[in-house]
Amino acid sequence: MNLARFPRRRYTPNATPIEPMPHLSAHLGGPELWIKRDDLLGLSGGGNKTRKLEFLVAAALAQGADTLVTVGAVQSNHCRLTLSAAVREGMKCRLILEERVPGSYHADASGNNLLFDLLGVESVTVVPAGTDLAAAMQAQLDDLAASGRKGYAIVGGGSNPLGALGYVACAEELLGQSFEMGVAFDHIVVASGSAGTHAGLLVGLTATNAGIPLTGINVRRPQAEQEGNVHKLAEATAEFAGLKSGISRDSVVALDRWVGPGYSIPTAEMVEAVRLLASTEGVLLDPVYTGKAMAGLIGLVREGHFKPTDRVLFVHTGGAPVLFAYRDVLAA
Repeated sequence: MNLARFPRRRYTPNATPIEPMPHLSAHLGGPELWIKRDDLLGLSGGGNKTRKLEFLVAAALAQGADTLVTVGAVQSNHCRLTLSAAVREGMKCRLILEERVPGSYHADASGNNLLFDLLGVESVTVVPAGTDLAAAMQAQLDDLAASGRKGYAIVGGGSNPLGALGYVACAEELLGQSFEMGVAFDHIVVASGSAGTHAGLLVGLTATNAGIPLTGINVRRPQAEQEGNVHKLAEATAEFAGLKSGISRDSVVALDRWVGPGYSIPTAEMVEAVRLLASTEGVLLDPVYTGKAMAGLIGLVREGHFKPTDRVLFVHTGGAPVLFAYRDVLAA
């Protein structure tokens, strides 16, 4: 599987670090916990969508686009990073935000809403939950075309086979780091949302015959639905990338016990996880994705899911700017 044949922009000059979490491991009295710092990826504020955008923006430029159009939830990290990539490339950007929790959008909110303004977004359109987002993006593309411009639509989370290549590449990167460090991992844990990160990692680990179980911690959907989404995208990504073997359905795990009342709605376990990682390791999580994913990892440790001798790698997918929109929930 040769990823070099796909056009790619580079927004991060080096591999993101893999670091031990000795204080958290000692606090939990569990296995040896490590973290891959994809919160330190390039573009404004970092996060996993940067890896996907390296491939997606390259495709947009190849098609002569001058404007990126994308969709996300209120406080979307994906929207922030797509806008940042547009700024980096001298392009314009239009955002469509789905208000998945009624009344949750506030134009003057901090967090990513502030960053949309600072980064110079061309327009922000807020739509209610359940809106046909593909149709909403097409309307923006049609409006751009009518004025002689060319837009390029990026699906939510950048989660299509082209975007997922970013995490196929990440799987290769972390395995190379593991070899160079002489640290073999027994399990990998990651947040599972729009499915591109989860699916890409799964394809990369399968293609390299890594033999490391990958556990997704779901942040939105019931387990069966999410696992179906991840498997479908992983199969499509594997075919797109040229992997001859398929992706086993049994290899797809997306646990839903830490979602709570719904997407982006705080839970006590999330608050504990965010505060615990900050106070033990000095690492900031976000309330929507990595906070709930870390809550899942902590829960699995406490349940005895891992052996005491295991090395478990948590892939930190970023999102810290959203913390500032959740101050009332997270502050002591």
